[in-house]
Amino acid sequence: MGIGATAGVAAVGGIALSANASDSKSSSSSSDALVFDPDAYTKLTKTITDTEGTEHTVVYHFWKAITYVADPVDATYQSLIVSSPVEIDGKAVDASNAPILLANSIGGYLPASVATATEVGGGGSAMGGGAAPSGAPSASTSTSASASASAPGANGNTNATGGATSSNQLLALAAGYVVIEPGARGRTLKNSSGEYYGTAPAAIVDLKAAVRYIKSNKGRIPGNVERIVSAGTSAGGALSSLLGASGDSPIYDKYLKELGAADASDAIFATGAWCPITDLEHADGAYEWNWGANDLSTGKQVDQTVSKALRGQFAEYQAGLKLRGLGGFGPLNARNLDAYMVEQYLEPSATTYLAALSDSARETYLKANTFITWADGKATFTWADFLTHVGARKKDTPAFDAFDLSAGENNEFGTGTTLARHFTTYGAKNDSTGLSSKRVASDIPAKLDLMNPMFHLVEKVNQNRSKHWWIRLGTKDSDTSLTVAANLAARLDNLGDDVNHLYYWDEGHGANTDPGDFIKWIAQVTGHKAKRGK
Repeated sequence: MGIGATAGVAAVGGIALSANASDSKSSSSSSDALVFDPDAYTKLTKTITDTEGTEHTVVYHFWKAITYVADPVDATYQSLIVSSPVEIDGKAVDASNAPILLANSIGGYLPASVATATEVGGGGSAMGGGAAPSGAPSASTSTSASASASAPGANGNTNATGGATSSNQLLALAAGYVVIEPGARGRTLKNSSGEYYGTAPAAIVDLKAAVRYIKSNKGRIPGNVERIVSAGTSAGGALSSLLGASGDSPIYDKYLKELGAADASDAIFATGAWCPITDLEHADGAYEWNWGANDLSTGKQVDQTVSKALRGQFAEYQAGLKLRGLGGFGPLNARNLDAYMVEQYLEPSATTYLAALSDSARETYLKANTFITWADGKATFTWADFLTHVGARKKDTPAFDAFDLSAGENNEFGTGTTLARHFTTYGAKNDSTGLSSKRVASDIPAKLDLMNPMFHLVEKVNQNRSKHWWIRLGTKDSDTSLTVAANLAARLDNLGDDVNHLYYWDEGHGANTDPGDFIKWIAQVTGHKAKRGK
């Protein structure tokens, strides 16, 4: 399907514009293409049930897919949709100064599109977001794009769960917030020449371009453009974290210029990240430190020589971060990180879970999980027993830079016609494909910086980062190491940022068990007070 024929998107002068009946304006220049038309909406009504079980009737204005750059590589993905409430439960709503929830549906670093969306929550990732469960998203043929069904990640070693935060969009709309959902290019997209055009850093560049589009349309687009709150899950959570950490960093400028991004800031106010798959160059070591003792679901133990080597790398990295734990814990290192995780996150998580159960349900759970000691309303246990409780690890070793280049992250660092590449020295040195030079390509280090929020928080502390952070992860999420989110939170806390971070007990990858609290948190940190009419 070419851009000119894409549902919901019309091509005018090479620029995709909203195809609403009320939007008859054409673009005569690139600058015109980046001007939001406040009148080009459709009026829709949706019934939304909040977390208390109460139904709300929301009337809102909806803008179909609008391309957010002047020179898109593929407007099927480089477009966004806007939803703005005008009436809730029969009362008029003024959302002109409301927070903007920027909710991406990216999973697995795969492409996400809103091109055919007809209502709020209409975006989808190629895997995990509802667009193509096979993992082979259909892409724009404007550049004869296609997505390889045999791309890394198709064998199950993937981090694709992009739709877990979809409830956030609906709850935000019912709370009177503006909801903007951006699409973005992803790692499996390739053109007629077989060149991959959605690999790193395409996704984060696209999200930044979307923010710039929003900010450049202050006064035209609904909502307070200085109160943008990002949200995403898994790879989308990693990108949300990166968006928050890297606001206005000049290292992205050349990429944004190539796309004809708006001349505006790409810094956002607050960040929501669920199970962020990030810090990729250190993820293999972190994974082995966390899950190295656990067998695979087949009962097979992973290669312990590899696991031990990676754990050693992680210990060195962890020491170099020089982090101090939350709650006055003190310096964090690989020797005490287990105690920190139990004290700061895991025991409080189990305590919250158990305290919410009825007496009989709690008794039943404790009988089935005797490793937990329940006394004086608090759960206690050891790290080793916790690992046994979680059970099988999801991924073989290395979990992210696979020796056979089979991981989705290998594809994320593909380039040109090369499907997948190693991005760590250890992975390259131990390559099993025979296709690698046993060395990391010269462009990889810079791309890792472009994709890692920790670069912007540790190596070059970015003063234009978000200062408010909401970070969540399930305690049974073995798609990643539990330390990744903990280190991110610790660094942000050490920098003086406002960090709201907790783990969901017994939940897996993509969990979001407190969406109502997230919506309240947005109001709290942005200082928003809804304006309701009669």
